[in-house]
Amino acid sequence: MTVTATSVDQPDQLQPSPAPRGFRGWLLRLVPAAASALCGVLLYVSFPPRTLWWLALPAFAGFGWVLRGRGWKAALGLGYLFGLGFLLPLLVWTGVEVGPGPWLALVAIEAVFVALVGVGVAAVSRLPAWPVWAAAVWIAGEAVRARVPFRGFPWGKIAFGQADGVFLPLAAVGGTPVLGFAVVLCGFGLYEAGRLLAKRRRTRTLRRAAAAAALLSVAVPVAGAVAARPLVSDKAQDGTRTVAVIQGNVPRSGLEFSAQRRAVLDHHVRETLRLAADIKAGKTPRPDYVLWPENSSDIDPFANPDAAAVINEAARAVGVPISVGAVVERDGRLLNEQILWDPAKGPTQTYDKRQIQPFGEYLPLRGLVGAINKNWTGMVRQDFSRGSTPGVFDIDGAKVGLATCYEAAFDWDVRDTVTHGAEMISVPSNNATFDRSEMTYQQLAMSRIRAVEHSRTVTVPVTSGVSAIIMPDGRITQRTGMFVPAYLEQKVPLRTSRTPATDLGVLPEIALVLVAAGGVGWAIGSGLRRRRTEGA
Repeated sequence: MTVTATSVDQPDQLQPSPAPRGFRGWLLRLVPAAASALCGVLLYVSFPPRTLWWLALPAFAGFGWVLRGRGWKAALGLGYLFGLGFLLPLLVWTGVEVGPGPWLALVAIEAVFVALVGVGVAAVSRLPAWPVWAAAVWIAGEAVRARVPFRGFPWGKIAFGQADGVFLPLAAVGGTPVLGFAVVLCGFGLYEAGRLLAKRRRTRTLRRAAAAAALLSVAVPVAGAVAARPLVSDKAQDGTRTVAVIQGNVPRSGLEFSAQRRAVLDHHVRETLRLAADIKAGKTPRPDYVLWPENSSDIDPFANPDAAAVINEAARAVGVPISVGAVVERDGRLLNEQILWDPAKGPTQTYDKRQIQPFGEYLPLRGLVGAINKNWTGMVRQDFSRGSTPGVFDIDGAKVGLATCYEAAFDWDVRDTVTHGAEMISVPSNNATFDRSEMTYQQLAMSRIRAVEHSRTVTVPVTSGVSAIIMPDGRITQRTGMFVPAYLEQKVPLRTSRTPATDLGVLPEIALVLVAAGGVGWAIGSGLRRRRTEGA
């Protein structure tokens, strides 16, 4: 065996064999396309509710195999197929009540971002230590997808599939970008290590620099996750609080979950009164505060005295403040609002959801959408307005941050509750629209990532399930079923320290985007120089 050292790992310079003709040749040409789509499906299978997080590694190893050394046109198509294989099943819940049209349109648009990432990965695959550049390109694609169009759609970030994985502690180091980068890097590194091993067996040569880069691409993410474990802790730093989470359930699932006036509110009042009865009977201790889900009051308690009266009844019965999710109209603006309702003073603090969902809470391109299907415009008759201030309720000295439902997917919407003093986080949600789909499990995994990212207890009160209490180390200690009334109660730690991820904020993501841009620029420059040389 001959061992050689070089600083640049060029693609294998082998003479291409004649392409097979006929049916066999046609089938062989389909192999990369089929492999790319299947790798996308494999990535989907790694996401919740399954705990097969490790499947993300072979998914990216296979993606690296189909893209390495490809031209931009082939890479664009292969990347799009990978995106379809991943996003079509992942986002099927978006069409549960509105039909396949919006689901397919969303996937078709989001897969374009994955296709462009494929072009970038193929370009940098000619560079030394290419898995590093390629993983950075993937995270750059996620960064763009989280911001455009319509303020972004981060669903499907690689980090959100890693709540049960060994890489989870890296969320505390640099948030979802660093966690996702480690997973993708390890996947590409596994492929590169396998490729170099196969090449050594075939040619009896080995490029030491390339081999070292491949091994480090696998070893460094794993070692980093092990080294980051001391950042993950569930110890109390400012005492504890006993919190109760109410899941009242809804009278029906789907878009008409709130069609029966005050039905959803009555369900949550009833479950809170059951909690109050259990407290009185000595079956459970009195909590320090109670958390209701998003839309738990299906009518505006400021405009409807009957709604305010039953919320007052529930608060007085349980004897502690309740955070109530309501749809409120104020000064001509429709708001998705959390209201802190004191048993003696009534409403005392409010938080208005800032990251509202396009095509769910407001309708972009209303005229165009109406021209395509008038029924869709009827589903969002009035657009919600955005809040402007981070949500942190001060409840008798405990600072509770609020990230309402869709906001849990956005790094900055969760982080700024902690930078504004939150000692725990609540993610009130309403998943009744999506029936028994995987959506609620995907969102629950996001909350687990956020718990580790910021080292905070996270509670997830949901109208119809799954509601949960999550420790700062990402463990779910209590959870409900779906479409059942229930309450959860637990003493949870309040924490005040900040993780590196909280302090660094968007900086790790910016750094990885710059790495990706540098790698793509280097690859383009190298390609141009190579063409000039060949032309000369």
